[in-house]
Amino acid sequence: MRWMEKDRDRVKEQAGSDAVIFLQNWRKRVRRLRIYRIALCVALSLCCAFLAGYGYFLMDSNIPSVIHMRAGEEQSLRLGVPARGEIVSVGMQGESNIPQNAVSIDLSEPVTLKTAGLQNYFMEVRLFGFLPFKQVGIEVVEDQELIPVGVPVGIYMEADGILVVGTGEFQGQDGQKKSPAKNILQSGDYVRKLNGEEMEDKESFIRGIEESGGKPEIVTVERRGELIDLKVQPVADANGVYKIGVWVRDSAQGVGTMTYIDSEGNFGALGHGINDVDTSDLMEMYDGTLYRTEIVSIRKGSAGDPGEMTGMIVYSDENILGDISYNGKEGIFGSCNEKALSMTANEPLPIGFKQEIRKGDAQILCTVDGEPRYYDVMITAVHLDHDNINRGIELTVTDKELLERTGGIVQGMSGAPIIQDGKFIGAVTHVLVQDSTRGYGIFIENMLEH
Repeated sequence: MRWMEKDRDRVKEQAGSDAVIFLQNWRKRVRRLRIYRIALCVALSLCCAFLAGYGYFLMDSNIPSVIHMRAGEEQSLRLGVPARGEIVSVGMQGESNIPQNAVSIDLSEPVTLKTAGLQNYFMEVRLFGFLPFKQVGIEVVEDQELIPVGVPVGIYMEADGILVVGTGEFQGQDGQKKSPAKNILQSGDYVRKLNGEEMEDKESFIRGIEESGGKPEIVTVERRGELIDLKVQPVADANGVYKIGVWVRDSAQGVGTMTYIDSEGNFGALGHGINDVDTSDLMEMYDGTLYRTEIVSIRKGSAGDPGEMTGMIVYSDENILGDISYNGKEGIFGSCNEKALSMTANEPLPIGFKQEIRKGDAQILCTVDGEPRYYDVMITAVHLDHDNINRGIELTVTDKELLERTGGIVQGMSGAPIIQDGKFIGAVTHVLVQDSTRGYGIFIENMLEH
């Protein structure tokens, strides 16, 4: 009987132990399940947030902040976004003279707008008809025609001041390395004065430093729009010449393509601004000249190497084509002389606004064999409200002859006009380094807004 009682106690003890283990395992499973649910909820929330943000970005990029229209002409819009647009005001006089909800547009469907006169309209866009989204300016402009050029030009620009490229070191008379301007002058500074005296060019600035005798100099620079006085003490180098250890530049040269000439003899070129090669900052321009140039060689582009057109520029009066008056992010602009006007025999073309551009066949006008010619391209994407105005158009070169000659888009081709359906719609601006057949362009309306 005792052995039966012992077995019974052993069975009870084992059952109790199994129950404890079962309970512990069950609690672990509950904790794992709770953690899994929390992780799943977090992942779903992040996915929803990403999709919502991406959807917002897509809708925002599909709705331009500014729409240009020709006076008295009907304009078709195909934005394809779940929103309504309400015209809320006219002109720049403050209060709207249009009753609320009097002009409401369903932007999910193709719509046709027609304006009268040269008034500017404003449209309040609401997602799903009730969520405020963004305001769109509708600017009514007179129709305009431009002569597409596509001819290479030489560019010479004088900086508005002396640009500090960077600081460096030199060997002093004691054999040690010296860098007096380090942590004082910065890359991108523009030198305006030396000891209160205006500096016209880098030669006068260097000469002033050399004649300092080692006394502290007050260098006045413009930094992010603000004038600052900085004290720098020159040090004699191994040859006894006083220096402050700074690299400066006061001019820039290069080759690009002239985009257009308007009815008043003004030109636009490049489709992007001229930046300093070392600082990458947009160069502040004092004066500039456009020269006739001849392409002497073309290095064909390939994957990882965009290629380049090399031009020969002779800086003489007989080769001057015009004056450059503005260097901005939209390109370089100025006035032509008679020599420039005689370079092109092309007829003026009407401009095409960005909402009129479609994906598909187009052409670019450029010079690779001595004369400007049209070459076939394919527009693959149109970004109506791209943050980078120089990349509103995506295109791919499809012309076999151009591909054979250049490999696609090469450096020096910036500014080549883009034509579609008989309208002047933009200019080539960039090439993709990893694929020289593909590149970007700027809308012509952006170039005309400079």
